[in-house]
Order: sequence, then structure tokens, then C-alpha cells
Amino acid sequence: MLIHGGDITGFEERYGTIPLDFSVNSNPFGLSPKAEAALHSAAKRACQYPDPLYRRLRLAIAKHEALSPEWIFCGNGAADLIWRIVYAVRPRHALLMAPTFLEYDKALTCVHCHVEHYLLREREDFQPGEDFLDRITEKTDILFLCHPNNPTGLLTEQGLLIRILEQCREKHVLLVVDECFLGFLAQAERLTLKSYLSAYPNLLILKAFTKLYGMAGLRLGYCLGSDPTLLSSLGQTGQCWPISVIAEEAGIAALQDSPFVQKTLSFLAPERERVACALKKLDMRVWPGQANYLFFRTKLPHFQHRLAEKGILIRNCGNYPGLDDSYCRIAILTPPDNDRLLTAIKEVAEEASIKRNI
Repeated sequence: MLIHGGDITGFEERYGTIPLDFSVNSNPFGLSPKAEAALHSAAKRACQYPDPLYRRLRLAIAKHEALSPEWIFCGNGAADLIWRIVYAVRPRHALLMAPTFLEYDKALTCVHCHVEHYLLREREDFQPGEDFLDRITEKTDILFLCHPNNPTGLLTEQGLLIRILEQCREKHVLLVVDECFLGFLAQAERLTLKSYLSAYPNLLILKAFTKLYGMAGLRLGYCLGSDPTLLSSLGQTGQCWPISVIAEEAGIAALQDSPFVQKTLSFLAPERERVACALKKLDMRVWPGQANYLFFRTKLPHFQHRLAEKGILIRNCGNYPGLDDSYCRIAILTPPDNDRLLTAIKEVAEEASIKRNI
């Protein structure tokens, strides 16, 4: 069963058309231009095995993150790293917020780990409270925390986040903080936990080229941590060459594409606010997410299916623990694409109103 968005092939098979895809939260401008150029020049090296230690890529990431390359492990996207961490640690008890990124739960279940969910509630705006700290005990082996969270796009309050980190160290819990969407925030350097890595060897940070650099199809991510034994163990839980030569070259080039990143950040915040305001006018309850997507609730019946009939694919959030089919998530795309979505939602609302009045 598919648990993520982006099933364009399945949509085409069912509806006979390629959709306008709002179900995946990638960069609205597509692939980084420098990464795209690197793809072409790297093609001639596709006959070679990749460097199994990814030395050049790790050096480039180290420079970008201002960290030692010894603190970096690269993988086939963040999802690959999640599975490697779980198989390296083999936790018996895990703690997750719910709703959150579903791959954590899936990986943990495959090693027969008992997963405890801390339910984020709508009446509390899907924010964790201080009582979350009480759920981190000596029994807990691992905690995955998505920051900002997926699907809500909300940040955990920074003070609480640090207290969670401290509680995890005290209780000997491995804390894995997923910062894959943090790069879309202008204040990312202030919010990242990178500066805590040296003092907290129980901390791992996940990052990926998937979203910000538009490289979802290339599969490239990395993990930051100060425990060399733990990072080394990640290399023992998967294949020797998780990253292709082409993906590695694209990643190195993308890290040098600061104009592309600045263009994205300048565009995103005002456009996200514009779309959020328009959704509210269409009677949607919208949460003030910080990332490149919006989480909202609709009263319209068969909402995803009605939009699909109009050639638009969104992320229905009914398969997240604690949510149902009335909750949805959409990426922020370009203004013309966003306008097409808003027009389609307005049409769905009007059609529903007419049907009720018949």
C-alpha cells in the first residue's frame, strides 16, 4: 500500500491524464539549475562505481554545514537513512508524535519495535505540550521528531525542543530530528540543532536534497551526528553504493546554487500566505505552517476525488494516525498553478452547494 504522495503514474492510469501534483512538497521551481547542469556532465561517468565513501560529496556538505566531514553520512534520500538508523539501533520501544511522517512508523514496525504515539490534537493546534517530556522515559530507545512537522508544517517551540533534547540525553534516548523542510525557512540557521551535536552524541539530524533543491527523483540525503560509532553502523545496514555517481555530482552542484535557494525563499513566504488566505475564504480551516506546504481541513465531501476529476492531485491525510479524510495537505507551487487549484476548489464547493440544494 502506498503511504506517500506523488503517485503520478497511478493517477494517470486511473484518470487518463498527468495531474497537476500538489501532493509532494518539492521546490515549486523544480530542479536546481546548477544540479541540472551537473547531471549532464556526470552522465559520462555513469559506467563507473560511485566512491563508496562519497568523499567529495561529504566535503561539500561539510563546507555547507560548517561541520567536520566525519560527522556526515550520506544515503539514498532521507527515507533510506531512517531505515538505516532503525536497523542499526534495533530499538525495542519508540516514541512518535502523531500525525507525523509515516516512514518512521513503517521502519520501526519492520524491526518489531513497539511504537508509542503522542497524539497531537486539533483543539491544541497540533502542538505538543510540556507533558510530552513525561513520555520520554528510560524505556524509550528512540524518538523521531519532524521539525517542521509533516503534514502540519508546524514547528515545535524552540524551548520545548531543547528540553526534549536534554530529556533524551538524560534518559539515554536516541533523538533523530528530521530537518528536511527546515531549509525553506528564512530563520533555518537559528532553528537548526546543528550547534548541539558536539554536546549531544545521542542526536542525529536528517537532511535531504529532495525538497529544497527539487531532487526528489535522484534520491539524495544525509545525516549529521557526532557519534562516529553510530554513523559507522549506518554503513553496515544497507548496500555499499546507495548514491549514484549522477546524484552525487548533482548534490555537490546544488550546494553551490545559493541564488536558486534565495529565489525560492523570497517567493515562498508571501505566496504561502496568499494561498492560505484564499483557502480560508473558501471555508477551509488552515494551520499556519512554516514550510513549503499547507495543512487544512475541509467540510466538502469526496474532496480529493472531486479535485482529481479536475486533473489535480493533493495529499489526503486520512492515513495519518489521528486524522481522517477531511484533512489535506497541499504543496505551494507557482502562482498560476496555485490559482488553478484555488479555482478548482471553488468549483468543487459550488458543485457541492448545488447538490445540497437540489
